[in-house]
Amino acid sequence: MKKIDPYRKVAIATLLILFAISCVCLAVLRPTPSDGVDIIDFSDGKGVCDSLFVFDPNTVTYKELRTMGFDRRVAVSLIRFRARDKVFNIPEDLAICYGITDSMFERLRPYIHIGEEFRIKPDSFRLAAKQADSLRRHTPPRKPRFSPCPFEPFRIDTVGIAYLRRIGFSIRQARAVIDYRDRDPHGIRSMDELRECYAVSEEMADSLSHFVIFPDPLPYGGLVELNSADSATLRSVRGIGAKTVVAIMEYRRLLGGYARIEQISELKCVTNDNFLLISKQICCDSCKISKIDINFAPASVLERHPYMTRGAINKIVERRKSKGGWKSLKEMTDEQIFGTEQAAALAPYLHFGDIPLDFAL
Repeated sequence: MKKIDPYRKVAIATLLILFAISCVCLAVLRPTPSDGVDIIDFSDGKGVCDSLFVFDPNTVTYKELRTMGFDRRVAVSLIRFRARDKVFNIPEDLAICYGITDSMFERLRPYIHIGEEFRIKPDSFRLAAKQADSLRRHTPPRKPRFSPCPFEPFRIDTVGIAYLRRIGFSIRQARAVIDYRDRDPHGIRSMDELRECYAVSEEMADSLSHFVIFPDPLPYGGLVELNSADSATLRSVRGIGAKTVVAIMEYRRLLGGYARIEQISELKCVTNDNFLLISKQICCDSCKISKIDINFAPASVLERHPYMTRGAINKIVERRKSKGGWKSLKEMTDEQIFGTEQAAALAPYLHFGDIPLDFAL
């Protein structure tokens, strides 16, 4: 009897093991229909349509989707889409759901029926335009076939999604208008800007033009001026929160006003990234600064200014007794009362009043 090489035995055993592993993998990975539902093949224009029936994607249930042959993941995707307050206003909205391919949508299109409550209703805007025209002509409008929510004047900078929905916007259109408004730190300030929003048609804009109230135009080319802005105006700047408003106004009081916008970056609550965002929306008028008369201001006034140091204040008070005062900032730096950087920072805030005559002589 011929003896089998032991190395050959190992090779045969290895091949058998690999073959067994391959069979197991194929059995595990082979797709099988779940829950006894046959998944319809939407990839071609043919196939069986017996399981399909007319449905509204806004109300159809998971079980009905599975009955029609939807894959489990696609059915869950549609339900999740709806759970995020999304609404199917037109059949084509279904095409953007995860897992709905173009060929699949074409097969489903004849069976999609959008309920009346979910459809886009442009009629309310046409009705509002007719009512506005009738009011201008002092003639009563023709009684409409239905009674939508009447339009009232509203502020575009504070209006919410709920009101826009009541006057005829779909939830997507309302959200688009709010997002468009909030993207600009100054909001929507004219009818022309409102018309640029893709969610507002010309017909909608014409109807709304009689009712929209826009915020007052900002001075300084639309920038917020730091030395005159109140807390509400500062709060309208994107990147400035409630705490930052308080800090900016308090620092403005201590300084006597801002000479340049970079000074707000000296606040601990303003980060570098935040300053880059805020700086594009603000400006400062240095003419509004309250200055200190260095030759007469008492020590208590000098102590309040953030750029004054205790050593400089002591020198100012002592030397003012002997010489009365100074005529320029250069004179003070020459006497080493201020360093170069401190003098540059204080320059916008100092006023040199006339030196008393007894000292001047």
